[in-house]
Amino acid sequence: MKLRVIILAAGKGTRMRSSLPKVLHKVAHKPMVQHVIDCAKVLKPHAINLVYGHGGEQLKAHVSDSSLVWNEQKEQLGTGHAVQQVMDELLPDEKVAILYGDVPLLTPETLSKLLDVATRTDLGLLTMKLDDPSGYGRIIRDKATQRIVGIVEQKDASDEELQVNEVNTGIMVASGDALKRWLGALDNNNAQQEYYLTDIVAMAASEGVDIASTQPGETNEVEGANNRIQLASLERAYQQRVARDLMTQGATLMDPMRFDVRGSVVVGEDVVIDVNVVFEGHVELGNGVVIEPNCVIRNAKIGANTVIKANSHIEDAHIETDCQVGPFARLRPGAIMERGALVGNFVEMKKTRLGEGSKANHLTYLGDTEIGKQANIGAGTITCNYDGVNKSKTEIGDGAFIGSNSSLVAPVKIGKEATIGAGSVVTRDVEDQQLAVARGKQRNIDGWERPKKREQ
Repeated sequence: MKLRVIILAAGKGTRMRSSLPKVLHKVAHKPMVQHVIDCAKVLKPHAINLVYGHGGEQLKAHVSDSSLVWNEQKEQLGTGHAVQQVMDELLPDEKVAILYGDVPLLTPETLSKLLDVATRTDLGLLTMKLDDPSGYGRIIRDKATQRIVGIVEQKDASDEELQVNEVNTGIMVASGDALKRWLGALDNNNAQQEYYLTDIVAMAASEGVDIASTQPGETNEVEGANNRIQLASLERAYQQRVARDLMTQGATLMDPMRFDVRGSVVVGEDVVIDVNVVFEGHVELGNGVVIEPNCVIRNAKIGANTVIKANSHIEDAHIETDCQVGPFARLRPGAIMERGALVGNFVEMKKTRLGEGSKANHLTYLGDTEIGKQANIGAGTITCNYDGVNKSKTEIGDGAFIGSNSSLVAPVKIGKEATIGAGSVVTRDVEDQQLAVARGKQRNIDGWERPKKREQ
């Protein structure tokens, strides 16, 4: 079966109070419309048509996907009119799913379920039952057969129809030939003078079509965002979904309500994640990893039994097993920690490999550096890798000891088991097992009188 997906994304979103088109507002740092596109792609459609209107150039700039077919709705004359912009492309032997760019939490499982029930008929609807259906169009069924015969908007509903708690979500699947026929028959003979997509339901019923239906797993799958309050509600719903998935996989979340994933996370068993941790991009956590509070981790792989202490920031880094990071550490792109390495508080690493069992306990900057095994980097050490124009590399051998408050001016090599005296500024290579001391000669002056404060 061929599948075409039409995503309606032409609305301006006035209530967002923003210059950004509504569908570009983000849930989990991803535009709402991108969530919908990603959901559709899971089902491998042969075409995805994106119907756009307001802010088209912005939309194209933020959603750069070569697989999309762009259809402009120059005038916003209703949902039926929006789908009509794709009418000439519809094929008789395809199924057409109609989705909405501001409904970001729809799952591929629910969409697949809707496709399944629509395979045997020309129209399938995603409906839901609500305790309070106020504001929604009601699904009207024949009392005798329970077959769907139409949708009535709340403002047009009778007292009896208002008691119906099954409502329309707007999401549907139709056969290409039937949809094309129904779209051609739409009119705007209503108070708003708009072409309503929901009118095709009554057309299908009048033709004797057995209209199929199914419901989403959760009601938030079909909720949209018309303002920032609703957007925030969708954000929390999304994060709670991710939290449940991670806990199912074996992670302990100390407080699932204070936790954010803005990308994807893969976890092993017995992972512990404390409060206010933010994951961005793609993150992998091995068995037994512990993440303490207030950490930001972006595009990182962290090996088993590693502890990330509080308030650390990790980006584009690779940390192997049994390591310790932080608190208040920063690993920048290209940072690599080998097994058992330790980075302590107020240490920053960039494009640096810290070898197996090596330590940089505190107050240190390591940039463009290769460090061997079992080395000790003292407090206040700086690898001076930038001369104002070019960056150069520092190499530190296995077992080297770098004394506190040392500056290693790259390019420079420190040999195996070499020692750098505290407070040294090293500008030349140090051979294996050598001691390098590079500091000014100390003078002690007797009878020194401290300066005194001048009287006013």
